[in-house]
Amino acid sequence: MEPITLGQNGVTVPRLCIGTWAWGDQLFWNYGNGYGEEQLQAAFTAALDAGVTFFDTAEVYGFGLSEEFLGKFMKQVSQPVQIATKFGPLPWRWDGKSVSEALTASLKRLQVERIELYQVHWPFTFFLSQETLMNTLADEVKQGRIGAVGVSNYSASQMREAHQILAARGVPLAVNQVRYSLLTRQIETNGILQTARELNVIILAYSPLAQGLLTGKYTPSQNPTGARSIDPRFSQDGLNKIAPVLSLLRKIGEKYDRTPAQVALNWLIAQGNVIPIAGVKNAEQVKQNVGALGWKMTDDEFGELDRITRL
Repeated sequence: MEPITLGQNGVTVPRLCIGTWAWGDQLFWNYGNGYGEEQLQAAFTAALDAGVTFFDTAEVYGFGLSEEFLGKFMKQVSQPVQIATKFGPLPWRWDGKSVSEALTASLKRLQVERIELYQVHWPFTFFLSQETLMNTLADEVKQGRIGAVGVSNYSASQMREAHQILAARGVPLAVNQVRYSLLTRQIETNGILQTARELNVIILAYSPLAQGLLTGKYTPSQNPTGARSIDPRFSQDGLNKIAPVLSLLRKIGEKYDRTPAQVALNWLIAQGNVIPIAGVKNAEQVKQNVGALGWKMTDDEFGELDRITRL
């Protein structure tokens, strides 16, 4: 599949992004138990070997460790890598200087002089106005420390506001990173997807497999562990409800020799302006996710999945 350009004049990236929330994160992902730096480096290498050079991280992931790992791994290869990271507009970050300082810290952890995509992690900015925030990011684009500006979890109206402020500076809004999968399709009805297409904004889709529901590995007879054990979607009733979806994913997958997860990711990619973020902890997961690339389901199959997940 052809690579995609972020925004009107941004960087060109693959149609799949590797998510690194779990890299160094003990709180949610139990880093150090079953996977560590060796597995993460193998995942990084496997992604590059497959031509997937786009990685999403954030300053808060692993309290900075995720960025540090990426920086360390990038130093050991000559291949160009595109990094997207995220800035959190926390209460004590109330002026443009604090935004630039956060960017400087991320650049240092990543051991680079420029970040291809710098995203605002959430829309609520406490004492920092959107005008100050977006104008500071536009300044950083002009100075060359940022390639493109993105937002995350912004509504349609918030996206329009950010786009308008940036446009006045001649800087496009490149990305809105939001939750999107076959089972979580709210952005199709709340105006986010339509507004993104209108403004030429790429959707970076997090949780594209709905926390693993779309992999097909969870069944009503097998109780999940951890946080999933109290999530109603993983209950017997919840899993029975999505059984027809998984059945169709398997049916389409058999035709193309793909897994349900690969079909679910491919459905997102087929939207045109959507890049799924597939989180990984090891090389095998990278190889699985990369199977979403390099093939295309028919329009009828796309429509079948569209209809069955609207029910």
